[in-house]
Amino acid sequence: MPEPIAAAGAEPARQEEQGQSMLMKIFQGLAMWMAMQFVMKQFTGGGQKTTSVTNADGQVVQVATSSQIPPYHERPRQLNEGAVYNHIPQSIAPIWPENSAVDIIVTVSPSFVPEPLDKLTKDAIVFQEKGFKIGNWSDTRTSEGTIYVPLPVQKNGTLWGHFYVGLPGAPIDPTQRNYDHGAAYHFVHPLTQYIPKKKEAKTRSLLTDNAEVEEVVVEDEPEQTGPIIANYYHPNISLSFIPGSGVFSFPQAHPAIRQYVRLEATGARDGSGQNGWYYPILFVNTFWQLKSHMTIINDTVDTLPIRIDLNNLADWKFKLMAPIEMNTKEQARQAAWGGGMTAGGGDGSEIEMVKEIFMDTNPILLCITIVVSIAHMILETLAFGSDIAHYRKKKDNVGISVRSILANVFMQTVIFLYLIDQSQNTSWMILGGQGVGILIELWKITTVVNVRVRPSPNSLIPYRISFEDKHKLSVTEEKTKEYDEIAFKYMYMAGVPLLLAYAVYSLVYETHKSWYSYIIATLVGSVYAYGFLMMLPSLYINYRLKSVAHMPGKAMMYKFLNTFIDDLFAFTIKMPFLHRLATLRDDVIFFIYLYQRWVYKVDYTRVNEFGQGGDDEEEEEKKEEEKKDGKAEEVKKTEAEAVTATGAAKTGKATKRK
Repeated sequence: MPEPIAAAGAEPARQEEQGQSMLMKIFQGLAMWMAMQFVMKQFTGGGQKTTSVTNADGQVVQVATSSQIPPYHERPRQLNEGAVYNHIPQSIAPIWPENSAVDIIVTVSPSFVPEPLDKLTKDAIVFQEKGFKIGNWSDTRTSEGTIYVPLPVQKNGTLWGHFYVGLPGAPIDPTQRNYDHGAAYHFVHPLTQYIPKKKEAKTRSLLTDNAEVEEVVVEDEPEQTGPIIANYYHPNISLSFIPGSGVFSFPQAHPAIRQYVRLEATGARDGSGQNGWYYPILFVNTFWQLKSHMTIINDTVDTLPIRIDLNNLADWKFKLMAPIEMNTKEQARQAAWGGGMTAGGGDGSEIEMVKEIFMDTNPILLCITIVVSIAHMILETLAFGSDIAHYRKKKDNVGISVRSILANVFMQTVIFLYLIDQSQNTSWMILGGQGVGILIELWKITTVVNVRVRPSPNSLIPYRISFEDKHKLSVTEEKTKEYDEIAFKYMYMAGVPLLLAYAVYSLVYETHKSWYSYIIATLVGSVYAYGFLMMLPSLYINYRLKSVAHMPGKAMMYKFLNTFIDDLFAFTIKMPFLHRLATLRDDVIFFIYLYQRWVYKVDYTRVNEFGQGGDDEEEEEKKEEEKKDGKAEEVKKTEAEAVTATGAAKTGKATKRK
């Protein structure tokens, strides 16, 4: 019997050994394959590859293509036997050494076709430098001047920049007879950009005659169905040579990269006919050109300032900045033709905002803003969670101003509609926080009172929304309700005249897009200016009850800490001006609440007064212990009954059956 048991025990060990030997064989096979590949590369040439091409007879043949592209001056005069010329080079190599010194001239013209340099005026040549060293990071050149805007450019034409680059001493003008494409190159790049104009809401005084306004619109500004495209110009132009690009695949390169790659002009190829050469990459860097810093060119613009900076830029920076800039412009173009702006951006303005923050903000303040932004999101989430937990555990309505909650729902809804109306000046973070706050306030109402739809027979509206108490109110809850009514009575006396006065002032002296915009702007102006009055009922109830134990302490602290963060955001994040002023309103309420918390000490043992506190847990623990004791007694009774039914003796001995 022991032998089968031993054999069975040895079976898993054998399987494990077989598994290990199989892995060793796989690793050995991979190692041998890699070693053979290395040896073959040494004897046959590591860069040799084959590609399927069609020759002149229409037959598909395998042609050897080498990644070791010869230097341009050693290029073959004809292709290898059987090779086929490819109009699109597969791999491209630098035509000049990467540490070459170059001469560069930049001219401006309304025409895409280059003109002879000797026939240009001095004003047309805006930049001219000699002996610039590619790859020398300390070599920078700067030139400033003035451009006299040509008449075609004033009439929405493109201002072209002509860039002439060549080796020292080589003819740089492509119109000359002795011009050598192997020693110089020329390309054009627009210095102006056609960008959709930002849609600006037309405002007017609502008390003026509408007919007169419509006549002006028809005569001066006819309505257009598509986006309004304008010709923009930025005075700062940064030119960057990109050293270290090396040999790379031209078809697989990003389109944003390919647009700056200038291939050898004659179309020369290596012996395989598949590979070619490219001139040094000169990146016309518009990454940091903000739309807010640009000038719209029209017939009133006669001169424009220009500043050109020439430097070297790392290859990885170029490959990072060029695609981002291309995607930003594409988003703006799609947003212009796809229905206009949406709330919170989506048209490339987010990247523009980030660039503006990096350019115009102090680095220390920028780092603080990043840290504070993370803290703001964390505190806002904690405040929402703590507020919800407080109202879920609360057992009564003591200290709760139901009218304040309803007023908060109304005010936050008004603010939300205002932010949407001013969507071009509002970020998604502000809109998202406002929307979540409205949902939480609506949920609070359902925890305090029952929301019912009741018939209203004697009214124009057949049904009405009724707020009913969940239970019979205690004496303290009745006092809370009474104090709430008193506080709102005085608030109405102070707030209604102020609201009417502001509405009249806004209607007479301010302009608005429409009556809807006027109503929303007036209401939100009142909320921002006098909205702190809606917070006073809770403070008044605290004063009359001489306690703050019913307040959601954690949620209040999280929210008030966020108010100080909002004070910092008011100077960095884009938001409407009135929303910035409102951040200072909560600071005043915060200090009043701190004073009340200091005066009215929280007594956590007074559970019966407000229905919450530390004793709640003790009472719940006592109830649980009583339930456990009751269950234990029931178990003992059932055991005793079972003993009696089975005939067991009280002494624990069983009776003998006869």
